[in-house]
Amino acid sequence: MAQTEPPKAARLWREAALRARKLRDEPEPEPEPEPEPDAGPPGGPPQPPAAAAATAGPRRPPPASALGELEALNLSGRGLEELPEEVGAALSGLRVLSLRRNRLCRLPAAALRHLGRLAELDLSHNRLRGLGDGGALAGLRGLRKLSLSHNELGAEGSGLPARLAELGRLEELDLSFNRLRRLPEGLGRLRHLRALDVDHNQLPSFPAPLLELAALEELDCSGNRHLGALPEGIAALRRLKILWLSGTGLAALPEGLCQLGALESLMLDGNQLRALPAGFGGLQRLKMLNLSSNLLGEFPAAILALPGLEELYLSRNQLTVLPSHLCQLHQLRTLWLDNNRIRYLPDSIVLLHSLEELVLQGNQIAILPEGFGQLSRVTLWKIKDNPLIQPPYEVCMKGIPYIAAYQQELAHSQPALKPRLKLVLMGPKDAGKTLLRRCLMEEDGQKEDLGSLDAGNTQPRGCPGQQQDVGRVPVVCCPFLEDSSSVRVPAVQQPEHFPVEQQDVPSHVPSHRGKGETPCPAPSLDASQVPSGLGLSGSKGIEVMDWTADAERGLTFIVYELAGDPSYDVIQSFFLSPGALYVLVVNLSAYVPQRFYPSVGYFLHWLGSKVPHAVVCMVGTHADLCAERELEEKCLDIHHQIAQQEKRDAEGLQSLVQQVDEALGQDFDLRCSSPHTAFYGVSDKNLRRKKAQFQYLLNHRPQILSPVLPFSCRDRCQVRRLRDKLLSVAEHRDIFPNLHRVLPKSWQVLEELHFQPQAQQLWLSWWDSARLGLQAGLTEDRLQSALSYLHESGKLLYFEEHLTLREYVFHNLPRLIDILNVFCQQDATVLLQKLLSDTHIDELRATQLHHYVEGFLLHGLLPAHVIRLLLKPHIQSREDLQLILELLEKMGLCYCVNKPKCKPLNGAAAWYKFPCYVKNEVPHAEAWINGANLSGQSFVVEQLQIEYSFPFIFPPGLFARYSVQINSHVVQRSDGKYQIYAYRGKVPVVVSYRPARGALQPDTLSIASHASLPNIWTAWQAITPLVEELNVLLQEWPGLYYTVHVLCSKCLKRGSPNPHTFPGELLSQPRPEGLTEIICPKNGSERVNVALVYPPTPTVISPCSK
Repeated sequence: MAQTEPPKAARLWREAALRARKLRDEPEPEPEPEPEPDAGPPGGPPQPPAAAAATAGPRRPPPASALGELEALNLSGRGLEELPEEVGAALSGLRVLSLRRNRLCRLPAAALRHLGRLAELDLSHNRLRGLGDGGALAGLRGLRKLSLSHNELGAEGSGLPARLAELGRLEELDLSFNRLRRLPEGLGRLRHLRALDVDHNQLPSFPAPLLELAALEELDCSGNRHLGALPEGIAALRRLKILWLSGTGLAALPEGLCQLGALESLMLDGNQLRALPAGFGGLQRLKMLNLSSNLLGEFPAAILALPGLEELYLSRNQLTVLPSHLCQLHQLRTLWLDNNRIRYLPDSIVLLHSLEELVLQGNQIAILPEGFGQLSRVTLWKIKDNPLIQPPYEVCMKGIPYIAAYQQELAHSQPALKPRLKLVLMGPKDAGKTLLRRCLMEEDGQKEDLGSLDAGNTQPRGCPGQQQDVGRVPVVCCPFLEDSSSVRVPAVQQPEHFPVEQQDVPSHVPSHRGKGETPCPAPSLDASQVPSGLGLSGSKGIEVMDWTADAERGLTFIVYELAGDPSYDVIQSFFLSPGALYVLVVNLSAYVPQRFYPSVGYFLHWLGSKVPHAVVCMVGTHADLCAERELEEKCLDIHHQIAQQEKRDAEGLQSLVQQVDEALGQDFDLRCSSPHTAFYGVSDKNLRRKKAQFQYLLNHRPQILSPVLPFSCRDRCQVRRLRDKLLSVAEHRDIFPNLHRVLPKSWQVLEELHFQPQAQQLWLSWWDSARLGLQAGLTEDRLQSALSYLHESGKLLYFEEHLTLREYVFHNLPRLIDILNVFCQQDATVLLQKLLSDTHIDELRATQLHHYVEGFLLHGLLPAHVIRLLLKPHIQSREDLQLILELLEKMGLCYCVNKPKCKPLNGAAAWYKFPCYVKNEVPHAEAWINGANLSGQSFVVEQLQIEYSFPFIFPPGLFARYSVQINSHVVQRSDGKYQIYAYRGKVPVVVSYRPARGALQPDTLSIASHASLPNIWTAWQAITPLVEELNVLLQEWPGLYYTVHVLCSKCLKRGSPNPHTFPGELLSQPRPEGLTEIICPKNGSERVNVALVYPPTPTVISPCSK
């Protein structure tokens, strides 16, 4: 979601940028004293200076003669407010001095007068508001490197003194982040200056003195937003190799820029450029060009005249077409074209054999050129958010090798076009989804008896030709469209905002017809005509059917009817996937405006968080039970409240974007100056990532088709109108381009062979599947890609990364879903019937099984042998059971409580925990939470707590699934309905979920641990893997908005109900140099140790990035 910096560009900027070159030869700081045995491991956090000094013991001061010979001194981060003259006098031989990250408010002029031999001076990250008359610096005649960045030299308007130009030997000068509005006129006299950094100041125009710096090789003017234009005289800087002009408000470039023949890197991103100068191709030495975030509507032809170009960034422009001669850039290694309007790629792109990074996400690309798999050196590949048809989206997301396999397979066999679209019916319980589905299919069957599910060419998915129980059609397709390496099925706590149950179809109510309409004959829906297994009381779970809605065009819907019963939410989120048409069903007869959110709003938030930009059709059932005026008012109210909810959500996100923009407009030092500021300490990179996330959420809102369509199965005109509406939306190529995806014929044959009637076992071994592949014309080396596609598109399950499961192909999804349904069933009677089906069970055994069921429904615990009894029709051997249990654990339904490392000698049973069944069980963590040991005596500890907040919706099943996912990281765990108490090694951790207590309060999920302050690194080691697991899990909800915070340990210690929160982005940032304590804004007298806010090592994934 959020755009990260291009890795190679970042490396180039970092190596070339002046700020990375400052004091490159800076000596290493003195080694820290050896820690005491109980102070922590070598990899633990560094001790504060005071503690380090205390452990080191007294040191003998060096003799005065040794100080005079010292050449390099690093005093960074010492909190110095002044540098006494005596220090300068004693260090007269000093050549390198670093005073960065101190509290100097004025230049230490007296000390500098004694440092005439100084060659390098770093005064960055201080509080300097002026340099006086500049005499102290002018006296440093031998100075070659000077850094004054991140001060306040322009705050009072005085700027820089003219005598700065007397530093005749100066080679590198850093003046960035100083709010400077002008530069000294004499700056051009610095004839030896090679690198100048004036980025992020307030320069109103390009400073004229810079044009006199003939030796200049590196110039950074980025972030001067009002620079506006470059002078033609910039051609005088003929030695310039690296030029940064990012975010300077440029609308055009002068021809003089094209005469910089030595230029190698040019940064022009974040401007308003619409074209490049005609002579731009004269920059023959250019290797890196960044034109991202401009207004380019056409690909600049002049770029093709740069044969040495290696990196090209054109992200976030308005490009629609790429030139056919793009292959002329034969040395190109990096090409970023994301977030444009590109509809197709030129065939010549496959000739860019040096390409290593190709980013195309966020365009309108439907077809990739033939031979695309030749780009075998591409390692960074991004293609999401494109309407891909050929290869299919699922293939492209797997990477270039899979695209190559698809295209090779397409060349071996004939293409096959099967227009099939996923249609998902969702809504609360008793909304009328089941009857709506049956009426649509019955209408398509030309007045066939509703009792026959064969009408309309409908048939349960997965087993062609197989007779199934029509009373309860099982789910037979699992669309695992996310990364197969992290697929788990979520479980959910029962939502508090589901509507009360309503009767599905009350009988003997006159049908409704609209004003001026001719009544249509109603289909016969007498209860006597409906088989007992298909009564009108609603669905008994999740059902999937094939529906050939248009036989002439071969258009088939794969209809998923999701259960309205919250107990099925444990698996339902996996059925929400991109590229589907969603029908949100609401019972109009029972609808009242006060119940809008549980009836409609909740489902829109749920769907939008899982599938951004989902296409939703609103259907109001039981229209015949409403009077005409009532029907109109309810439909208008739903339409109005949907618009209001979308407006509130969008305005909230816009407000957040504005807050981030305001923070980006501040200097980083200003954000770090006080914890009272918004986004305290958050880096510009993390802020840009956060803004990109908000922009993504704003640009990918659900597409809600209006108006609400009233529907009654008693009115055949309304049935036909809904059917025609669904067909017209499905066939809209701009909405559903994936309907016309093209597959190799061999892949289609492989799918049919796996679903043939004679293959009724629960799974196939890899070799059995390979034999079917040979029948389809696929050799073993070509089978992998086909199985991967069938897995990603939800036709079967194949976990190619799992050590055990990769040896099996789960092709019989009807039976697999029967198994899942067992564990979604919360009816004790049904479970006991399965367990007691054996007539040879005695009374004692029956009583024991009854206790097992009670424990399962209360605590979610079952032993393996009872699970085998529940699955008896499907499980034939112990090996079968073990494989199914591994699959359930992989999908996140359960975990083994006492998994043995080897086969137990006494035959002890393995127990499995199903977190979604935990009801009232409370873990024994109260004493720990209150900071007391088991005897009740309190002890001095610091609590570390990371809190995730979900303002819109908490993903259904997230807590239960996370509970399973962290099991490999913890021991001695005790689970409650909303809390997990466990240990990481010997360190306690608590994971807690707190549902929202009101409409304005968010749901929260927190991860906490504790330790004494010297050993707080152990608490970080305990919770960091759990935080990273949650961050990875949340990536599967790309439309979800959430925030992350580090709670103030001082507030937690004093029991504050509303503790202060530090931004969660700090978890991915290194600790600031020299910072030891942070003031708690809730209580200005308390200071929080920095080790309680920043981890010793930044987390790999930013907690708020996607």
